[in-house]
Amino acid sequence: MINKERIITEFMELVKIDSETRNERKIADHLKITLQQLGLNVVEDNTGSKIGGNAGNLIADLPGKKDGIKILFCAHMDTVQPGKGVEPVLTDGIIKSKGETVLGSDDKAGISAILEMLRVIKENKISCGPIQVLFTVAEEGGLHGAKNLDTELIDADIAYVLDSAGPAGHIVVQGPAQNQLEAVILGKAAHAGMAPQEGINAIQIAARGITRMKIGRIDEETTANIGVIKGGKATNIIPDRVELEGEARSLNKEKLDKQCQHMQDCLLRAAEELGGKVEVKLELNYPEISLNENEKVIEIAKQAAMNLNLPVSLDKTGGGSDANILNGYGIPTANLGIGMEKVHTTEEFITVENLVKNVEYLVEIVKVASNK
Repeated sequence: MINKERIITEFMELVKIDSETRNERKIADHLKITLQQLGLNVVEDNTGSKIGGNAGNLIADLPGKKDGIKILFCAHMDTVQPGKGVEPVLTDGIIKSKGETVLGSDDKAGISAILEMLRVIKENKISCGPIQVLFTVAEEGGLHGAKNLDTELIDADIAYVLDSAGPAGHIVVQGPAQNQLEAVILGKAAHAGMAPQEGINAIQIAARGITRMKIGRIDEETTANIGVIKGGKATNIIPDRVELEGEARSLNKEKLDKQCQHMQDCLLRAAEELGGKVEVKLELNYPEISLNENEKVIEIAKQAAMNLNLPVSLDKTGGGSDANILNGYGIPTANLGIGMEKVHTTEEFITVENLVKNVEYLVEIVKVASNK
């Protein structure tokens, strides 16, 4: 039922198509044609124009039983750098790049699994409810495709994102919300050699504030970081402006809010002590994933895994994905493991066995949902 050679061929063709973030035009055009050939109605939204990219999200629909559960399957089209000119190599059942680029299994392994699932359903006339496919742009570095999605085009009951580590059967049920912190620290410029007493050193304010912050691993649910510092013009000028960028993540919204308030208070206190000012901006980057194992989206995924004798693992993650955004839109969404390894590095790889298992798992999910 599963065409192993076809999966390998398609995956290796997909990774050869350049699609670094905000430059997904080539793969979007390729996938549009492929989905249409499989009998799906395909729409591209205008996300590209909103985010400075050259392609939008693709939303495709396959009709099914009217009273069936409508499932959305999602994967992202973009890859991280270096992702141009990928040359995949298959050796002893393992696919990797030649070594100068990433492979792009993140997330073209997810895309290839969805496409082969659709072929298997069509070729074997498998009864199913309606299926919706979402291929997003600009997932890497901010989930910008999903954030700017035309939600009027989405009407699924449940969703599965194929974008997690671990093999088929690995199901992410908890993921953190993330807040982005941006701060501008204002001091007063003065000559560092002739009149330093007349200045207020913005870098010193920043340093004092950061030193007081609890950052790194806060507890088992919460992390925080200051990742970018910009400021200063010359060594002989007391710096009057510093910009900071940081983040906090937590599986617990109350803890997230408390951590962000703490980070802000540290900066405000340092500025007050040294005579400067601080402007802090906090913005929710993405909401949390919080699913329980009795929810339909999890029950179906668990049953499908057990039917295939796959080990079931309900896990939490410290990272964000399109699943966070879809959950925020009110669609119960689980992120599924697809067996990709060492992603975001030139050592990235995936096994043929995992490519095949991913398809088997998706087909079984569709079957289980159809019988609900």
